[in-house]
Amino acid sequence: MFVADLDTLELADGDHHHLARVLRLRPGDELTASDGAGRWRRCRFGAPLEPDGETTHDAEPKPAITIAFALVKGERPEWVVQKLTELGVDRIVPFVAERSVVRWDPDKAARQRDRWETVAREASMQSRRSYLPTIEPVAGFAAVAGRDGAAIADRSGRPPTLTHPVVLVGPEGGWSDAERSAGAATISLGPTVLRTETAAIVAGAALCGLRSALFESTEVTEGDCRR
Repeated sequence: MFVADLDTLELADGDHHHLARVLRLRPGDELTASDGAGRWRRCRFGAPLEPDGETTHDAEPKPAITIAFALVKGERPEWVVQKLTELGVDRIVPFVAERSVVRWDPDKAARQRDRWETVAREASMQSRRSYLPTIEPVAGFAAVAGRDGAAIADRSGRPPTLTHPVVLVGPEGGWSDAERSAGAATISLGPTVLRTETAAIVAGAALCGLRSALFESTEVTEGDCRR
């Protein structure tokens, strides 16, 4: 559960209702509260929460992992945000590519971002993250591809490494010639053609797995990576 201040431990009305009515916690039940910036402490349910331990500060994961995905239709972006949050991705950036079909006006983009922040907060509580991910406003391709450590996902690329912790996943129509020639590195997410939302999850899982040492990065030659 997230609170604004770990000293006062005051729950928002909606959070208190969720804990009491949905999760059916009773006064005195144990839970953990976090400020979303790496600090957390054990508590017991009540109004307000009662502290039951000292405040702990988790080290911020390094390097920060960013997954940028081209906007897609329907509820798929919400699903992407939820799963990337569960995996541990630090920054999530929706963007518009040249071949993107979905293009929102500023008002809709702002509403969607508000909704995604709620989804990310709920997913962070479910996955017990102490750091809330940042959900950035909808961006253009060039602004994201120009970031330090950025790479675009493409079957002709090399396997993911933490040298490129910013991965862009393109639209279902693929990258344009101009985007391919923009100068960003390329990484491969496998030999098959993935849907945008699938590719975003694969990229997030690969980078977070490397960062947490679930598996090791291997160096291969360019010829070995060609599909």
